[in-house]
Amino acid sequence: MDENEKREIIAGRIAKEINDGDVVNLGIGLPEMVADYIDPEIDVVFQAENGILMMGGKAEPGKENKNIINAGCKHVTVRTGASFFDSSTSFSLIRGGHVDVTVLGVLEVDRRGSFASHKIPGKKVPGMGGAMDLVSGARRVIIATTHNKKNGTNTIVEKLSLPATAIAKADLIVTELAVFSIGENGLILEEIDSSTNITDLYTFTGCSFEVSQDLKTYGF
Repeated sequence: MDENEKREIIAGRIAKEINDGDVVNLGIGLPEMVADYIDPEIDVVFQAENGILMMGGKAEPGKENKNIINAGCKHVTVRTGASFFDSSTSFSLIRGGHVDVTVLGVLEVDRRGSFASHKIPGKKVPGMGGAMDLVSGARRVIIATTHNKKNGTNTIVEKLSLPATAIAKADLIVTELAVFSIGENGLILEEIDSSTNITDLYTFTGCSFEVSQDLKTYGF
């Protein structure tokens, strides 16, 4: 499958983790797509760290409002009752523990749930943005990432090679091939894509993992 298909699968699966009434923050990039897959029957309050509460999905082409953008500088919609505020207020919400779920993209994540989402200044991702605040303030942290990088190297690793954004903070990792929870001993495979077997998944994953006794087939 191509990169867009992988991203759609990941976003769709993560959307199933969002519950009615949740306050949710979506990171830049792949996580932003989750908003487009939320069940319309549930009521979700999306927060953008640049200062929006009750954010909607992406704006349709030709219907963009130049003044309504998310933290990734993409044009989005807002729901009735939405509010706008400064970054100080936004991060007070985050640091105050008012976010139920945050969905973050990563460059690497290890078997203990530690992850890196930024490189050194001057590189592709110069800073961690609000990620450090989000993982400290949110009640649940979900990692959204393709199973391997475009160059074929592992995203899920035994030990981080990049500067850590957070140590042992991830609760769930969702890729296009698998869903992992984080247990006391590391990764636990909870779901696997129907076209992949466990033996192949060990090959594609840069660290060991346990297999849940209640292993399910991946889907959304």
